[in-house]
Amino acid sequence: MKIALKTFLFFVLTIIAAGCTQVSFSPSGNPDILRAEHFVSVVSIVPSMTGSVSQIYVRERVSERVRNQNDLEGKVVLFIHGAGTPAEVGFDVPVPGFSWMEYLADKGMDVFSMDMTGYGRSTRPLVMNDRCNLSPAQQEELFGDSCAPSYPFATTSMASDWHDIDGVVDYLRELRGVEKVHLVGWSQGGPRSGGYAAQNPEKVANMVLLAPAYRRNTPATQGELDFGGAALTKQSHDDFVNNWNRQVGCTDQYSQVVSDAVWSEMLASDPVGATWGRGVRRAPRAMTFGWDVAVVADTRTPLLMVAGTHDAQVNAQLVKNLYEDYGAAEKVYLEMTCSSHNAMWEKDAGILFDATYQWLTTTNYNGLGSGMLLQD
Repeated sequence: MKIALKTFLFFVLTIIAAGCTQVSFSPSGNPDILRAEHFVSVVSIVPSMTGSVSQIYVRERVSERVRNQNDLEGKVVLFIHGAGTPAEVGFDVPVPGFSWMEYLADKGMDVFSMDMTGYGRSTRPLVMNDRCNLSPAQQEELFGDSCAPSYPFATTSMASDWHDIDGVVDYLRELRGVEKVHLVGWSQGGPRSGGYAAQNPEKVANMVLLAPAYRRNTPATQGELDFGGAALTKQSHDDFVNNWNRQVGCTDQYSQVVSDAVWSEMLASDPVGATWGRGVRRAPRAMTFGWDVAVVADTRTPLLMVAGTHDAQVNAQLVKNLYEDYGAAEKVYLEMTCSSHNAMWEKDAGILFDATYQWLTTTNYNGLGSGMLLQD
């Protein structure tokens, strides 16, 4: 039996002793939604730590009325993060109305998110603690000088991401007694979720992808990639704010309260990065392969794909390309006209959350099971 499967989890309304799952009331004030912390052990294939055990951090949000149900088939959801922001930061913002996870939990889903190796509260390969493994430009920007890298290669790979996902999916299937798990991904979570679903269709129910980073010329195999270069990247507060502001196209598109909460959670998820300069969020340099035209065309998992009109990171046209190439009959493209790459943190987040719930539970959005929509 896998180490991870030996962890037997009990839900209680108090914090449990060290080494066990911790459960507490929602930090955003909803007394009906619990939060549990899981750690899933995976024998890693991350290039910088192959063969070591990686502890994958998994957060759960679930309501009182759902946690003791016997049949959860069709109700278990796993969120997959992008290239930089950890999952619990992106999907569980502690501001009322902006936690995607809490919204689905309140609707009766058992909702999980995971941090891949190298992100958030999961195991960080030691090479990420050496600031010399940033690019020279990022070192100069952050520290005013640069030094030679101790590990001049990408820290993780798409293959290791899929391996981590598989470990967590199997854990959830065993834990909750279900055959399939829904996947919700954001940005780089597109190829992570979509590539995984293509390889493991028997384990995946429906998918929702926000701003999926799909490019038709993505290398088909890992062997086509050059892994040389920086091991990791950083995001400072200025990087975070400037990147978001360049994607604002509507009045009051996002609030300062949400922005501050996200950044605070970002630093809390990275105690080492928080000591670099004025504080940064670290992440492995993302390497993408295997989610190309051929793979996408052969995938049959029902998919809702969401684009933001003002997204300057994953242009809406790239998501339209995914719609054109995707092989499933059940597919919907939804464009949010007052949203950016960060749609789940913005004023129209409720539209995204509602669309997600509809798709995961009915495989349609507002009665549509296939087609393209523009959401004002």
